Amino acid sequence: MKKILGRILIVIPAVALQFAWFYLIFDGVDFLMKGHLGDLITILFTVMAVFIVLNLVSKRDETSYKLLWIIVILVMPVLGAISYLFLGNKKTGKGLKKKLAEAATELSENDCRPGKDLSEELKAEDLRIGQTFEQISKTTGFPVLRNGTSKYYPFGEDMFADMCEDLKTAKKYIFVEYFIIQRGKFWDTLTDILARKAAEGVDVRVMYDDLGSIATYSVTDVRMLAAKGIKCIAFNPLLFLSTKLNNRDHRKIMVIDGQIAYSGGVNLADEYINEKVMFGRWKDIGFRITGDGVASYTYMFAEFWNAFSKDRIGLSELEKPDVPVAEHADNGYILPYYDSPARDTHTSNDLFTEMLSTATDYIWFYTPYLMIGDALFDAFIRAARRGVDVRIIMPGIPDKKMVYRLSRSYYRDLLKAGVKIYEYVPGFVHAKAFIADDRVAGIGTVNLDYRSLFLHFECSSLFYRADIIGSLKEDYLTSLKECRERTMDNINSGGLYRFTDSVLRLLAPLL
Repeated sequence: MKKILGRILIVIPAVALQFAWFYLIFDGVDFLMKGHLGDLITILFTVMAVFIVLNLVSKRDETSYKLLWIIVILVMPVLGAISYLFLGNKKTGKGLKKKLAEAATELSENDCRPGKDLSEELKAEDLRIGQTFEQISKTTGFPVLRNGTSKYYPFGEDMFADMCEDLKTAKKYIFVEYFIIQRGKFWDTLTDILARKAAEGVDVRVMYDDLGSIATYSVTDVRMLAAKGIKCIAFNPLLFLSTKLNNRDHRKIMVIDGQIAYSGGVNLADEYINEKVMFGRWKDIGFRITGDGVASYTYMFAEFWNAFSKDRIGLSELEKPDVPVAEHADNGYILPYYDSPARDTHTSNDLFTEMLSTATDYIWFYTPYLMIGDALFDAFIRAARRGVDVRIIMPGIPDKKMVYRLSRSYYRDLLKAGVKIYEYVPGFVHAKAFIADDRVAGIGTVNLDYRSLFLHFECSSLFYRADIIGSLKEDYLTSLKECRERTMDNINSGGLYRFTDSVLRLLAPLL
C-alpha cells in the first residue's frame, strides 16, 4: 500500500498537468468560438461514434469485444467514443510501437537474431504440426529450432532452487525480466546473488513491468539495485494517461550467459514459491532450457531493454562466454516466441484455436482465468464434440472473485459440449500451458483471457517431441488427483445465474 500511495503522489501531478493543459486549450478555443465549442465537440464525437461503430462492424475481431463497444458507443456516443479511443483500440501506442520497432531493427542490423529456422525439417516429419509452427515463426519472426535440454518444474519452489545455482555460475551477463517483482525471500535471495555477480564484473540487467509491480516495486528499490551495480528499468512507465497503458509486459524471462533460460508463469514474489500463503497452495509451473532456444529469449530481452534504456545491449554483450557447450541428444524441436499487440495477428489465440482443431486424441490446458472470444470458445466446443478429450484445470481458490465468477460463466456451454473442467482444490492455479496428443506442448505466460490474448506482451515456448512433454503430462495427471470435476449437476444453472453470466460475458473484454 505504501508503494501505491507513493506512486500516486508521483503520478497525480503529471496527470493533473495533463488535464490542466487540455482544459486551458479547451477554455481558450471556447472563448474564441463564443461558448459554442462544447456543441461542436458533441457533433464531432457523435459523427466519430458513427464511424467507429461502422469500423467495428467491418473489423475482423472477436464478436463479443465488438458488441461491447458498439453498445457503449450507441448508449453514450461522446463518452463511448472517447473511451474507445483510450481503452478500446487494441493497438499499442505509437510511441511504444516505434521504440520496439527501432530496437528490433538495430539488433537485426547487428546480426543478433536467433538461429536458422527448421520449419521445413519439422514439416518433413509432421506436415500438419510443421505448418502450424511455420506460421507462428513467420508471424513472430522467431525460428523453429532444435531443442537442447528442457527441464520442467511443477511448482515455483522447485525452479527457485535451480535458478539460484545457475545464477552463481554466470560469467558474462544475466538478464531478468518479470511482470511482478516483490521484496521477500525469493527476490532478496536472487538480489544477493545478482549483486555478487555484478561485483565480479558480470553485466546484470533487470526489467519489470511498471504497472504490474506498482504495489510491490518502486524507484527506491531501483536505486538500491543500482547501488549494488545492477542495472534496472521499468517497462512502459506509468506517467500519463494514454492508450499504451493497456499494453503491459507480462513476460517472465531469465537468461544466463546466453546458455540457460528460464520462463513460465512464475513471478519473482514469495507466493509463487509458497513462502507466503495467499490463496491456498500456489500451483505454478516453469521450465529451464539450454541449447539453441536460449538465443530467442536473449533476443526477446535485448529488444525490450533497448527500447527503453539508453544503455544499449549490442553484439559484443550478447556473445556467449568461451566455454565448452555439451552436445545434446535428439530432443525434438522448440519454438520460443512472444506475443505483441503491435502485430495484426493475435498469435497465441490463433495457436490455441489451431491446436484444438488439429488434436485427435486429447488436448489439456492449465489456466488461471477463462475469458475467451468466440473463435477460441467455438474451437473448444468443436474439438470436444468430435470426440477429442478436452480438459481444463482451473483454480479451486480464486485470486480475483469477480474474474473467477466470470470464468465460471463459460462452464455451462463447454460442459454441454463435452469439455471436462476441473478445479484445483488445494488452492490457486497460476500455470499456463497446454499439451496435445503426446506430441506438442506449449508453456509460457499466456492466460486464456482477453488481456493475455489481445493486449499484453507475452512469451511462450512450443515443444514438439521433446522430453518436457512427458513431464508436463505426468504433472497434469498428478494435479487431476487433487481436483474436483465440475459437471452440469454441480454448477448453478438457474435463470438468475444465466442472466448474470450473460452480463459478465459481455464485460469480459474489459477485465
